[in-house]
Amino acid sequence: MKRLVLLTVLFTMVTAVFSVTSVAAQNRPRKYIVISQSQNNVASTTLSQISKSGGRILRNLSNMGMMIVSSSDPNFAATIASARAVAPVLRIKNPTSLVNLGPNLAAARVPGPPDLQDDDTYVNLDWGITAVDAQNAWKIGRRGQGALVAVLDEGVDATHPDLAPNVRGDLGTSFAEDCDGGIEPWQPEPGFYFNHGTHVAGTIAAADNGVGIIGVAPQAQIMPVDVLSRCLGYGDDAWILDGIRYAADHGADVINMSLGSGPLNIHGGCDEFGDCYTAKDIKNLLIAYSYAAIYANLKGATVIAAAGNDGFDFGANPDYIHLPSGAVGILSISATGPTGWGLDPNTNLDVPATFSNFGRGYVDFSAPGGGDILANEGDTRNCTVIGLTRPCYVFDFVFSDIPGGYSWAAGTSMATPHVAGVAAQYIGAAGGRLSPLLVEAALRSLADHPNGNRGRDAFYGYGRVDTTVIDAKR
Repeated sequence: MKRLVLLTVLFTMVTAVFSVTSVAAQNRPRKYIVISQSQNNVASTTLSQISKSGGRILRNLSNMGMMIVSSSDPNFAATIASARAVAPVLRIKNPTSLVNLGPNLAAARVPGPPDLQDDDTYVNLDWGITAVDAQNAWKIGRRGQGALVAVLDEGVDATHPDLAPNVRGDLGTSFAEDCDGGIEPWQPEPGFYFNHGTHVAGTIAAADNGVGIIGVAPQAQIMPVDVLSRCLGYGDDAWILDGIRYAADHGADVINMSLGSGPLNIHGGCDEFGDCYTAKDIKNLLIAYSYAAIYANLKGATVIAAAGNDGFDFGANPDYIHLPSGAVGILSISATGPTGWGLDPNTNLDVPATFSNFGRGYVDFSAPGGGDILANEGDTRNCTVIGLTRPCYVFDFVFSDIPGGYSWAAGTSMATPHVAGVAAQYIGAAGGRLSPLLVEAALRSLADHPNGNRGRDAFYGYGRVDTTVIDAKR
């Protein structure tokens, strides 16, 4: 089974055991997630059975109650009787941004807007900052100081001027493989191109340094954890689960996962890549991600994941699930955006994006992820903002850092880091540590309710995240 993993329109996941249909497949080693009966250790009997069945341990995640194992035995899953579940590791496709519009931009000095009192080059393009009221929080000292945010993605450009002050290179690591089977470095190659992880990190914590953009939490620190391969164009569930473990063990306050799977039928089926899975596979994969998230929660990390970009109503289709955002212990984020912001900066910034997944009981919060591409098809008008002329709808997307410059993108991948930045602000205001339960309580307490629904809305969840209470919309 494969899946989508980046969520600039994104998705991600693992699963459980499915049947092997060819002699070649039977003889080829496969990777499995062996999930223990206990959430915090793997029983010695399970380890013994893994060895007896010819299994080879690839990743020891026993502190989360699981192991990543390779085996050529087609009956491997059935032979590990002491495990709670066994799930094959699935490939996760590394999606591109929903939109990546060029040409990208190199830095040029432009005064910031007077209401932000900031001179960062392109801050006038950051409508998402306004949507979550970040500038008002900055005025009262909430800038994410002391918060550490792990970005589980395809690497972060630590040399970018906006990110260099805040990226913790000493904590940077990679679990993603390259095209030769080795481990791919987390630091992207120098150049001028779109890189998903760099775009995400910029939204969270681009420094307030007088150039480029400014992140929601400009004094937060970034822990870059590579779980998606830039070379292969995908990741797999084993890498992501190991990334969650690493981030939790190394003190992450927030774990941002702008990645995910497409809708998965809980009764079994085949994904968009033709890989098939069983109902048991989905159940086991959900267990694995829930174990990992709960482990991270207990370590003090708030775990946030993109809801996905299929425009799918999970509330109306209860036989489907999205992972990892649908796992226990993970906050699922939908995307909002403006229509015509380049024409009128005072337009509504909270329009639900038609590409965003949604559903009552499925979305926890919404955040700025970019306006609709499809809704603007055929619109040939141009707009000029801070001296830049583009099709007007381009300015409805999220503007952030990329290696060598800056670019626009849209998706629930872009919404998720806005929530991570807001959470980092809360954590910084609390002195640098705040339990996930209290972070979620703060998100609920301060959220806006664009349609007036103060319950759990099908699209906005518990609300569109906000940093401060400054208006009467609550």
